[in-house]
Amino acid sequence: MRLESFKQMNRIKEVLDEKGIKQTWLAEQLGKSYNMVNAYVQNRQQPRIEVLYEIAEILGVNVKELLIDNEIKKDKK
Repeated sequence: MRLESFKQMNRIKEVLDEKGIKQTWLAEQLGKSYNMVNAYVQNRQQPRIEVLYEIAEILGVNVKELLIDNEIKKDKK
């Protein structure tokens, strides 16, 4: 697999933008550093599945909304 296919694996940034929520607020709610949350948002690092569920709960969304659907990405190519 090429590196591009791993570039964007989550939609945390999009969901934060949609809800008008700042990364600093999410970091406080998670009890994590801003740098860690920023790494998740920028897709430099992926949260553990437990953290992903916690983020979904905090943001009031289904965890699936935080994930990129690889089937949709394949159809667009």
